[in-house]
Amino acid sequence: MPAIREIPTGEAVDLSALNEPVVFRGIAADWPLVKASDPFAYLAQFDTGAPVSIVNAPPSAEGRLTYDADLSKLDFDRRTGTLAGLFAQLSAASGQSDPPGIAAQAVMVPEALPGFEAANGIALVPSGVAPRIWIGNRVRVATHQDMNSNIAVVAAGRRRFRLFPPGQVGNLYIGPFEFTPAGTPVSLFDPDEPDFDLFPLAAEAMAQSRVVELAPGDALFIPHMWWHHVRSLDAIGILVNYWWDEASPRQPGLAPIDTMVHAILAFGDLPANQREAWRAMFEHFVFGPPPEHLAPDKRGIRGELSEASKERVRRQLGQMMAR
Repeated sequence: MPAIREIPTGEAVDLSALNEPVVFRGIAADWPLVKASDPFAYLAQFDTGAPVSIVNAPPSAEGRLTYDADLSKLDFDRRTGTLAGLFAQLSAASGQSDPPGIAAQAVMVPEALPGFEAANGIALVPSGVAPRIWIGNRVRVATHQDMNSNIAVVAAGRRRFRLFPPGQVGNLYIGPFEFTPAGTPVSLFDPDEPDFDLFPLAAEAMAQSRVVELAPGDALFIPHMWWHHVRSLDAIGILVNYWWDEASPRQPGLAPIDTMVHAILAFGDLPANQREAWRAMFEHFVFGPPPEHLAPDKRGIRGELSEASKERVRRQLGQMMAR
């Protein structure tokens, strides 16, 4: 199993050049939240009382936030509450021997906790990226990927991450696109309780995975689209994360994931020989190098298009889709 590289705090690093996860030990050790003896009391001073979505899972779920056995429903529910109510709920659950799973996930800090980021920041993050906060107990987030680069900073409690390279997607047994626990497809394979009889290909994914445990003040950089499973190890866990995309802004209606769904519809029913022919076409025209045999002004859509040209092509695509 490959190890995750650790970069010493203070060492210059260009995150946009990294295509593997890295750890920054103690990079947020001086955050007031990390130092707080009562993290809930510290956060309360910023709390606006804004409504937040709170996940509740029964004790039988053992903190795993995923589907039930036949994928007909989720094994948790969501309710709207407040951070103050969440803090009280978590404090009460911390004294229970078999507590429910409780969490608020990806809460936007500027809306819910304005002022927090001024005192709790990290220089690695590109300017203008708003933090989100995750607050809960011993919950487990199923293996998923984000269409962004990500820095996750542990502020309270310990967290264990298991990361899989994007190329392991075929070994992770991804669930439905249309019905997901939190908006993005997740793996049905549980790396904490591996069942290789049911998911034999996952053995290779596990062999290629990387595991790291973070303590308060540590941070993890997760590159764009790396799969990751996250487990909170303590009765109170707080994580602050930052998502951003190094790529140019997406063209309207042409996010890569939407284009992939379109491709699934377009090619899913084709005969095998046609699918293989289109695989070669995509490899060459979509993922291959620029056509050097053509002059730049003769490359058309395969070259550098002006914004006006891109808008014209999008309009043509929209007209074709509406037929």
